[in-house]
Amino acid sequence: MSTDSAPAAQASDHPAFHVPPPGLIALFLAFGRMSLAGFGGALVFARHAIVDQHRWMTADEFNETFALCHFLPGPNIVNLSMVFGSRLRGIAGGVAAFTGLLLPPTLIMTVLAIIYFRFGDAEVLRRSLAGISCAAVGLLIAVVFRMMTPLLKRMDVVVLIMMLGVFTAIGVFRWPLQAVLLIAIPFSIAATYVMRRKAAA
Repeated sequence: MSTDSAPAAQASDHPAFHVPPPGLIALFLAFGRMSLAGFGGALVFARHAIVDQHRWMTADEFNETFALCHFLPGPNIVNLSMVFGSRLRGIAGGVAAFTGLLLPPTLIMTVLAIIYFRFGDAEVLRRSLAGISCAAVGLLIAVVFRMMTPLLKRMDVVVLIMMLGVFTAIGVFRWPLQAVLLIAIPFSIAATYVMRRKAAA
């Protein structure tokens, strides 16, 4: 029984290797649904769709791709759509994912902006927006913990120290993001290179 369950467990650990890449329309629709569901930010729903629902990437692959997008200029989720789509379907895939991510909310926000311009001073609307902002913070915290899970499972001491160091530098000491990244990026690349060399040996 344990022998039969091993391949299934292995497939769930590496789902991206067993699912064919989506077409352009599927990319557009998937990112369109992410953007429409993404109250407070689409990152939560992007990870759920890409890793859990469609299994286009493993959790580690998503973390690595998002880390790359985090260091590029511009909104992280927009960068993710371009990088992810291009990785699966070339430039056309990047454009499809990018368009799906931005087109639906752009149309909706245009309409809501007109409504807010007319009724933005209403007290009930202000209280509603305050409640939405609290939910958005909760969603962000939830996805952070989900993305940390693969790192915590491996219990890689260097990775955990690196993560805590960057968090402390930016979140506690309020050091400039650019200065922290200038130190953290070379150190993380060097640490990863050394660990993989040791693992290969």
